[in-house]
Amino acid sequence: MREFLAEFLGTFVLVLFGNCSIAQSTLSLSSKGDFFSINWGWCVGIILGVLVSGGVSGGHLNPAVSVAVATLGKFPWWKVPHYLGAQYLGSFAASFVTFLVYWDALVWYEHNRGAYRSTPDTAGIFATYPAPHLSWLGGAGDQILGTAMLVICVCAITDSKNMNVSKQLVPLYIGFTVLGIGICFGSNCGYAINPARDLAPRLFTALAGWGPEVFSFYSQWWIVPVIATHVGAIVGAWMYFLCIEMNWPKDVEFADEEFSKASPGVKSSYIQYPNGRPNEREEEEKKLNPPPEDTNYRALPTKAAFHDELKKTVNK
Repeated sequence: MREFLAEFLGTFVLVLFGNCSIAQSTLSLSSKGDFFSINWGWCVGIILGVLVSGGVSGGHLNPAVSVAVATLGKFPWWKVPHYLGAQYLGSFAASFVTFLVYWDALVWYEHNRGAYRSTPDTAGIFATYPAPHLSWLGGAGDQILGTAMLVICVCAITDSKNMNVSKQLVPLYIGFTVLGIGICFGSNCGYAINPARDLAPRLFTALAGWGPEVFSFYSQWWIVPVIATHVGAIVGAWMYFLCIEMNWPKDVEFADEEFSKASPGVKSSYIQYPNGRPNEREEEEKKLNPPPEDTNYRALPTKAAFHDELKKTVNK
């Protein structure tokens, strides 16, 4: 339950910041936001989302990440359903809150532009849609590549045998990864790279007045950010494993193996397997290297005390 709640709240934070950055840009007619502010909105969203949930659930916040890590055997398959459920539910709730917060701006925009619940215009606040130049196949390739790059970088950032990134800096580097993907791949189809971030908000828009067109638009485009992201995440996870992780020398693996023996079921990398308690590794390390026991000893005398003791001995 605590993992479910953590993933729900972390994904809620991620999608709320991201969707609201798009809403502010779109509904202000780009006077209070642009493409780069949207990228920064998603960057800040992932940083804060991982900070909120990372200590409890590992901060996956992405069904594709959870499934990809499970295929490597670093995350139990029996946990995947409740992680995915929490992520989709958190994203749906964030879309609902975005809709409420920007309700007045949406009404004003629709009266000003003369288009009620337009797809992909205002529907694009919540879900991703392709640019006019993009083909269906090109969009699938874009999502596979973008999600693969995300997972490769996340695996590297959280791999304790690699650059040994400090736990406090992990959310920041993951946020920069998302920012980089947005700046480099955002033009084609909005870089969903997260099925929960796209499917749940799309479902919300279908229920909130945009109708079934959000699913039928562009020859059922919604399939691409759901299927292609999962494929890309699995490709990225296995590429990192085959190219980097499985090739570490044994002496590098030794420290991690000792920790695994002392704390079975807990991995040093939080994205691989979430720690039940944030300080569990520190406690296990104390067990491995306990502090020396207190021993009774006589304190060394001061110089004056030493001379007094010497005089007493001489006099005797």
